Amino acid sequence: MLSSFVLAAVALLPGAFSLPQLGERFHGENSNATLETRQGYFWSYWSEGTGNWRCNNGAGGSYTATWSGNNGGFVCGKGWNPGGSRAVKYSGTYEPKGPGYLALYGWTTNPLIEYYIMDSHGDLAPNEPWTAKGNFTIDGEGTYAVYTSTRVNKPSIVGTATFQQYWSVRTEMRVGGTITTSKHYDAWRSFGMNLGGHNYMILATEGYTNGANGPSGSSSINLG
Repeated sequence: MLSSFVLAAVALLPGAFSLPQLGERFHGENSNATLETRQGYFWSYWSEGTGNWRCNNGAGGSYTATWSGNNGGFVCGKGWNPGGSRAVKYSGTYEPKGPGYLALYGWTTNPLIEYYIMDSHGDLAPNEPWTAKGNFTIDGEGTYAVYTSTRVNKPSIVGTATFQQYWSVRTEMRVGGTITTSKHYDAWRSFGMNLGGHNYMILATEGYTNGANGPSGSSSINLG
């Protein structure tokens, strides 16, 4: 497993290395998905497998999640559709064990990009190769390491496709604060990582199974 200390240490190194495959997020034979807009926020909840995954769409910008299991995984969260440039302020708690993360998560089309701005995480279990692009710092928000990866013939918002993933991973984990998305988009662009037209964007909690290593934990998140 990669600790946050190791993640921060390798962030300055060029080249490719392995970091996690963070689970499928779309309809499948053994999966469930809910997408809806309520009280001005877009809500997304996906799960698969036989674990005890529970996500509750709360009032306003709030939601809670509890999870445990060793078969499958889940991702849920609240945000906006479409996403885009926004100062996302949030607060709450996030207490994971095993594989999982807390991140602002979204999609663009033309080009098709899946992206993550990760503020905290549980275990990061190596699986799919990532390429380190560099680091950048946002005053008052922290330092993030930037990576790219490519998924080949995998589920996406437009069906099975090959697409890139963009990652900003905070070198010192936190739960709560402000994520200014335009600062990440600008930094990605400086590394040659361009986005397309924005689809949905959520502040997501995820737990996923990696081999025999299953996740458990809880989160309580409030946007705004």
